[in-house]
Amino acid sequence: MKLIVAIIQNQDSKRLADEFVEKGIRATKLSSTGGFLRAGNTTFLIGVEDRRVEGVLALIKETCSTRSQTMMSPPSYDFTLESDLTYPVDVEVGGATLFVLPIDQFQQY
Repeated sequence: MKLIVAIIQNQDSKRLADEFVEKGIRATKLSSTGGFLRAGNTTFLIGVEDRRVEGVLALIKETCSTRSQTMMSPPSYDFTLESDLTYPVDVEVGGATLFVLPIDQFQQY
């Protein structure tokens, strides 16, 4: 048995949760916040048998797409610069960050 920890951008989380329900994949959904963009994420905890891991990973990959987003750069605190203006920066967001961990024991009460 494996535990998949999937960190998903909020924009993709509802669609992925619907796919999990449709495919009979049980998952626990947690709200989380990313450190870089300080944007909302959803973290799914998914316990699956070893034989289903690749199918779950493929489902996440096809459901969660990356996209480009423009954000303002953080202000500089380096006072040697002539100006500390922020400027727009394109960053890639979305997709999924996955961790697959072995489970030594599973209990359900």
